[in-house]
Amino acid sequence: MDTLERLTIYVGESDHWQGQPVYIALVEEARRRGIAGATVTNGVAGFGKHQLLHTARIFELSSDLPMVVTIIDRAESINSFVPIVQKMVAGGIVVQDTVKLVHHAPVDIPKS
Repeated sequence: MDTLERLTIYVGESDHWQGQPVYIALVEEARRRGIAGATVTNGVAGFGKHQLLHTARIFELSSDLPMVVTIIDRAESINSFVPIVQKMVAGGIVVQDTVKLVHHAPVDIPKS
């Protein structure tokens, strides 16, 4: 089994980098750099260092829901991407850990 590195980035929905949401900027930059994969997950509730609860409940529309960006690749690629992430993430948490690949089913992309 292969080992990979996972970069998990916790930011707020309202966090921006150069005029766009930071979670989008991170995914686009990862793609530009040839990172193996990135996924953004939208949180329905969460809080950070200020203990302010943000929720997605209809009557409590939050403008800063939690967003989690997960990026996975080999150690060399992740390690070279970390300094870019540190520049882009002004308010948030970045965690890196080693994970074991237990299954990878290749995706056939249909030709147009």
